[in-house]
Amino acid sequence: YSSPNIAKKFHIGHLRSTIVGNFIANLKVALGHEVIRINYLGDWGMQFGLLGVGFQRFGNKDKLKSSPLQHLFEVYVQINKAAEDENTKNLAKDFFRKLEEHDEQTLSLWKQFRDFSIEEYIRIYKRLGVHFDEYSGESFYQEKSQEVLKLLEDKGLLQKTTKGTGIVDLSEKKDLSLFSTVMRSDGTSLYITRQVSPFVDLAAAIDRMNKHSWDTMIYVTDKSQSNHFQHLFQILKLMGYDWAERCQHVSFGLVQGMKTRRGEVIFLEDVLNEVRSRMLQNMASAKTTKEIEDPMDTAEKVGLAALIIQDFRGLLSSDYQFSWDRALQSRGDTGVFLQYTHARLHSLEQMHGNEQLTDVNVACLQEPDAISVLQHLLRYDEVLYRSSQDLQPKHIVSYLLTL
Repeated sequence: YSSPNIAKKFHIGHLRSTIVGNFIANLKVALGHEVIRINYLGDWGMQFGLLGVGFQRFGNKDKLKSSPLQHLFEVYVQINKAAEDENTKNLAKDFFRKLEEHDEQTLSLWKQFRDFSIEEYIRIYKRLGVHFDEYSGESFYQEKSQEVLKLLEDKGLLQKTTKGTGIVDLSEKKDLSLFSTVMRSDGTSLYITRQVSPFVDLAAAIDRMNKHSWDTMIYVTDKSQSNHFQHLFQILKLMGYDWAERCQHVSFGLVQGMKTRRGEVIFLEDVLNEVRSRMLQNMASAKTTKEIEDPMDTAEKVGLAALIIQDFRGLLSSDYQFSWDRALQSRGDTGVFLQYTHARLHSLEQMHGNEQLTDVNVACLQEPDAISVLQHLLRYDEVLYRSSQDLQPKHIVSYLLTL
């Protein structure tokens, strides 16, 4: 989950994938499962030929170290403007060819792009309370993808069209009414064999099973990739991998309207800074706000809760219109109100010394409100079970807001 592309925009789909994937991972851990959190980076492809040439022309090593995501994006934008020039195109092709041939100097520069970017991602994810056990990427599966194509060929699954394109027949009657294209006419593999999440790949799925012997593998991407995943899982079944039945795609809808005051969201950090800034402003203007030791930290935590709760209130597959004003409201079914209520309860605990009561006679609670709360608390296991079955956070969010 998450899976941003190095040197490209960290768009809102990556943000949704990040928080949804993190929810599922946390849920599974809470239920006693061993979870391996994988972030698949877009770290390979022809764009790195352009990026390499761009860095040689416009790059700055100090900026790469201090602000890699911002600097690589700026370099990529600059070189894209020059990419119409035939000489620039040829230089980019030559750079990527050297990369594929594992040229030491070229590979060293690419590795710097990747390593510095991962360091920056780790720092930013920490603000979200997100971490990963593995940082994988397209680069990991370049050679393995060729092995997969050979495996498809050996099993008689790879067919060639009259134009030389490689396809796998997925139709029940084997009449090519449904097929997946896995190889171009020039012999190069398409994304179903080369990319992982969000554009999963066969080589990665096989490699992960060999490496981790997992019971379930869950991919979190937007719903536009649904057909791709259906094809992927079907091909794995045709290849004889029974565990393909245990692969799962959790899809989510699109979010419109998320912009910062400066305009379009480019980086995840833009969103984090924006939510903190808006929450600080709301706190400063609220009459009930007490003096806080670290207002920046409080604003960020409450703001992130607001962002996540708005996202998790409905079905993940649904599209929705994002509204900063609605998300940051201090009343109603919002993350801000949820955090406010939690803080009040915590304050009550502190006032009474956080004593753990062992002998409680709940039969003494006769007030309708108290009975209602107790009945609601009893539903927790049921709610947790529902979320564990369909991996929808809305059950838990609804439970908390009702509580």
